[in-house]
Amino acid sequence: MVGTPPPLPVRDRAATDDRTAGALSPMLRRLAEEQATGVLVREHGTLHLARGRVVHAESPLAPGLNVLLTAHGTLAAAAWQRAAERAGGTADAALLLLDAGLLPSGALELCHLDALYDAGYFALAPSSTPGRFRYDGTPRIGPLPSVPVIALERETLRRRLLLHRLWPDPAADSAPLIRADPAAGAQVTARRRAVLDRVDGVRTAPEIARDLGRQAFHTLVDVRRLAAAGLVRPVRGTPVPPPLPPAPPLTVTDPDIALLKRLRDALEAL
Repeated sequence: MVGTPPPLPVRDRAATDDRTAGALSPMLRRLAEEQATGVLVREHGTLHLARGRVVHAESPLAPGLNVLLTAHGTLAAAAWQRAAERAGGTADAALLLLDAGLLPSGALELCHLDALYDAGYFALAPSSTPGRFRYDGTPRIGPLPSVPVIALERETLRRRLLLHRLWPDPAADSAPLIRADPAAGAQVTARRRAVLDRVDGVRTAPEIARDLGRQAFHTLVDVRRLAAAGLVRPVRGTPVPPPLPPAPPLTVTDPDIALLKRLRDALEAL
C-alpha cells in the first residue's frame, strides 16, 4: 500500500511578518535567513549576496569601487582599466590587482566597505517597484569582507536619520543644484568648498560625488549642510521626492559597523 505523501510546506505568514517587521526590505531579510546566494535587483541599486550576507552593492547614484580607488592616487586608472578588461566584474578586477601586488589589501578592504555601504544606502531606498532576486548556487565570497543584512539596514537607517537632522528637505539629494545668496562670500570648510565650487545648476549631488571621487552619501551630508546654511538649493521645478520614513533608534553591535562609525565620525568632522 502506498503511503500518503507529506503535505507541502506552507509559509507561516504571521511568523514571517514578525521576523521582517521594521525591515527596509522584507525580501532581503528573508533571503538572509535562507542564507541565499544570488543578486537582488531593486529600483535604485543591486545587492549581491553570498550565503545570506551582502558581499557587493552597486547603484547608479553611488561612485563604484573603481572611482574610490583611482580618484585620489590609491591606484592608477590605467591599472584598473587593464584589470577590468580581463575580469568579469568589479570585484574580480579588484582581486586581480590584489594578487598582482598593485593594490594594498587594507586599502582595498576599506574602499570595498565604503562602496558597499554607499551603494547599499541607495539600493535600500523606498521603491515604487518590487525587487527581483536571481539565485546563484555558487557563492563567490573571496577575501573581500562581507556584511550581515541587518548591519546594512542599521547603517542605512542611521544615515537617513543623520540627513534628516541636518536638513529635513530631501529635494537637494537628487535634483540639480544652484547656488543661493550669500554663497559668494560664505566661509565654509575646504571639503564643502569643493562641493560648492561644482554647483552649477546642472550637476546633482551624486554627480558631484563622482566628479570628486567621494562617497555619494558623504556628499549628501555636505550638500544638506550647505542647504541648511542657505548656500545651495535645488533648481526650481524639479520634482521633489517624498520624505523617507523616520528612522528608529539604532544600537550598533556589529564590528564592521563600529569601524565604519569611527571612520564616519572622522570624515564628518572635516
